[in-house]
Amino acid sequence: MSKSFSVITGDVSKALAQIRSAVPDTMKGFGQLSQGALAAGALPALQKELIALAVGVAARCDACIGFHVKALIRLGVTREQLMETLAICVYMGGGPNLMYAAEAVRAYEEFGAA
Repeated sequence: MSKSFSVITGDVSKALAQIRSAVPDTMKGFGQLSQGALAAGALPALQKELIALAVGVAARCDACIGFHVKALIRLGVTREQLMETLAICVYMGGGPNLMYAAEAVRAYEEFGAA
């Protein structure tokens, strides 16, 4: 059975809401960390999200791949930018990263930017 990144990100979002209710200070801190890391600076938002996707691929995190591909699509990533980022993932991580790079392509296609 093939995984759906829409289902994965939806399910994780629901679970994160439960964590937010149980430990709001922790989630607030994580949110601030995210905002700080993604804030405007020397790197544009698109590059920051490509880096985040690369880390998600390297960590073999399906939810990370889904959330960051959605953000990249929102930011107007091109297929070429995505593929070049995934090429670096494969170069740095070999076969296991290749398998998750393929998952990132599936997420990109599933979220409708192909």
